[in-house]
Amino acid sequence: MSKNDYDRDVYRSMAMITQFGLNMIVPIVLCGALGLFLDKKLGTNWIAIAGFFIGALAGFRNIYVFAKKIYEKPGLTRRQQERRQRKIAKESEAESEGSSKPSDETPKQGA
Repeated sequence: MSKNDYDRDVYRSMAMITQFGLNMIVPIVLCGALGLFLDKKLGTNWIAIAGFFIGALAGFRNIYVFAKKIYEKPGLTRRQQERRQRKIAKESEAESEGSSKPSDETPKQGA
């Protein structure tokens, strides 16, 4: 593994960790803020708490979906690599069959 590959993996991992955090924090903050706004407008004091828990559930759902995509991706990549290898093998077989046959365009010696 070269240094560039290592750096790319580190940056990719850092981006993924950041995305996990944002997927959790953003729904909590938005739902909590909406709950506070509604509490002030309606004169209640329980909607902000409900908004916080709804935001937490939405955040956990986001993380679940994101993690599920991460774990499915290597399988898809592996299948794609197998397809490419089969395609390359077929193309190389076709080329080798084509080059083993004598072509009519080659000049004949001794004629």
